[in-house]
Amino acid sequence: MTLRIVLLGLVLGSLTVAVRGQEMASAERQMSPVRAATPDMQEADDTPQIDPAQQKAAKTFAQKPHVPGAHPPIKPVVLTPLTQRERVQQMLDRFTFGGRPGEVDQVLAMGADQWLSQQMSPETIKDPALDKRLAAYPTLTMPTTQMITVFPDRAQIGPVADGKVPYPADPLLNAAYEVQVYKLLQERDQKNPDGSVKPKVELTDAEKAERKKRDQAMATRIAGDLLVLPKQQRMAALIKMPVEDRIAFTGNGNLSGNLHDLLFADFTPRERETFNAMSPQVNSSYNIGNELAQARILRDVLSERQLQEVMTDFWFNHFNVYIAKDSDEWYTTSYERDVIRKNALGNFRDLLMATAKSPAMMVYLDNWLSIGPDSLANGVNPQNPNSKKGNKGLNENYGREVMELHTVGVNGGYTQSDVTALSAILTGWGVDRPNQGGPFLFDPKRHEPGPKTWFGYVIDDSGNVAKVSASGTFGRGKTVASDDSMKQGIAALNILASSPKTAHFISLLLAQHFVADTPPPALVDRLAKVYLSSNGDIKSLLRELIASPEFNSRQYFHNKVKTPVEFVASAFRSTATEPQNPGALVNTIKTMGMPMYYALPPTGYYLTAEQWMNSSALVDRLNFAYQLTNGKFANQKFDAPKLLAMGLLTPTRAGSFAGGAPKTAGTPAQAAHGDARFVGVSASVQTPAVAGPAGVEIVLRVLEGTMIGAPVSAKTNQLIDKQIDQQPANANSTDTLNLLTALVMGAPEFQLR
Repeated sequence: MTLRIVLLGLVLGSLTVAVRGQEMASAERQMSPVRAATPDMQEADDTPQIDPAQQKAAKTFAQKPHVPGAHPPIKPVVLTPLTQRERVQQMLDRFTFGGRPGEVDQVLAMGADQWLSQQMSPETIKDPALDKRLAAYPTLTMPTTQMITVFPDRAQIGPVADGKVPYPADPLLNAAYEVQVYKLLQERDQKNPDGSVKPKVELTDAEKAERKKRDQAMATRIAGDLLVLPKQQRMAALIKMPVEDRIAFTGNGNLSGNLHDLLFADFTPRERETFNAMSPQVNSSYNIGNELAQARILRDVLSERQLQEVMTDFWFNHFNVYIAKDSDEWYTTSYERDVIRKNALGNFRDLLMATAKSPAMMVYLDNWLSIGPDSLANGVNPQNPNSKKGNKGLNENYGREVMELHTVGVNGGYTQSDVTALSAILTGWGVDRPNQGGPFLFDPKRHEPGPKTWFGYVIDDSGNVAKVSASGTFGRGKTVASDDSMKQGIAALNILASSPKTAHFISLLLAQHFVADTPPPALVDRLAKVYLSSNGDIKSLLRELIASPEFNSRQYFHNKVKTPVEFVASAFRSTATEPQNPGALVNTIKTMGMPMYYALPPTGYYLTAEQWMNSSALVDRLNFAYQLTNGKFANQKFDAPKLLAMGLLTPTRAGSFAGGAPKTAGTPAQAAHGDARFVGVSASVQTPAVAGPAGVEIVLRVLEGTMIGAPVSAKTNQLIDKQIDQQPANANSTDTLNLLTALVMGAPEFQLR
């Protein structure tokens, strides 16, 4: 525990220095016209070389005469270019959820540009291992209407409980509904006729323990009865049991982990969903979010289409929706599948339009509730002089956020009047029967008719646009809105998508996430130009960013703090470990402060360092590293000897970082094999044994090179060495190796990407 506290202080200190260092230098770099040497300028031995033209350009810039009255000239900074290997490491750090052992060499052999081109065409990449794992989550491909049937909430269960709607004919659905109705009726029995809650009889601790013991015994008995049956008969037997028995069996914590895993291993995906739907909670729809989150972490770790997953993560956070908001518990799956992932590498205009036409977004930001003050839905009919105006009105949530967060940004030059006018333009954009999983719908009866003056333009109901000096006004139209009135909103969104303000804001966010928390303004400006010239093509933006001198400079290498999702995914990818219990990983990420799909504000999660540089979050990371590498995390298997062997078999990685290995130690494989604490851990590496204490040091360098791929400070290594020195001389070799792996995973440098 003492070492963990020391490491925690080191992590916080190192991350603060890394982030503040690049922020302080950013102001100097922003005005420098100097380009870093591209990888083509490197020597064959990967030694960084500075292009003479750079030095000449820097000298010329520095000698420019000072203009009277202007600010003093800022001293230009020559960006130090990365080596070829570092450039590939940078690409893997930023555009995957962490490189796997040996992946840098694979990309070098393929060619970095070829790798990038392949990743930008995810439809050409086969992903059989991931596809096999995702098959266990049927909701990923379900239509929204089917999800509501399989995982109902109170709105669906209530009519069944009241006898107004029959139970489903499907036996599995019927069994789930029986449990949910039983629990709902129990809940109703606890209320008085006036809706107040009856005084609850509190059980003593002893009574609670006795009840829990009884339920666990019943769950164990039922599991035993089921396991003796052929696997294809088990679910049929379970759903015939009394409802009370099913509740005890599926209740949280009643069934031991081993018995649960044995049963689930033989259940079909549909049967697993039925088991979850019979959980004691009245609202079983949370299972949809649970499947979505588990699938998300599996994609991040296992997918070969890493760039697509990274960009899906980025854009979902940008166009955030909150899964617990009303019907979004059903809509979020299709939102990520059909809106975000489908357009993650496409065109920003298409992505913006797809989110605007998404039921998930319309529900989350309440636009489906917005009604034009002078619309038919509010009782106003210009063709009927006797019509009376009601008291319904605009909801401005989406009209505000689509400008402030999705497009032009908070400094985009709009006013509150523009927010109101855009909200009027977007009236009628909503959802057909959201409580039943209906699709997006434009309802002309709810649309505010007539032209609107907004953001320097006047737009009529047919989508015709003209520039004007005034903005932010609209009035009662002389006609009734029609289906064509949707063109008004489309025109407004097109204006936002093509705005230079949007180009700058989106470029800023991309540079912030993939280069530095305080991105170089010169890079942002260049990206904005590419955005405008390519009409918002996301691939063009990424190519410009990856080819930029800033991205390929040592000043911006390994300087971004990982979010909890990135940390957990990289822990598995960097150690070639396949997640066996993704549900436990979902809970771990939640504990670290980033529950997936549960970011409540429309800003999503902040992805900069200050959000995650706190002692509580970092303690969680250190604890996770110890549990994972020592086989104490949710029955997850971890193979440190295999990881070491993979590192040893990649000679260009071993000894490449943190000063390398002592020259007297022999090869990395020999040194590790010769240390008594590592005898037998790399049996696949056939090398002669070399006696001496250097083995641990070599193994540490191999692990650092394999898992981090960037320089590790002397202070970090000293702390790790100190902890290893406290191990007894006859310590189990695998335990020592597991400890080394945990210490590397908990090191400050592993928290960076």
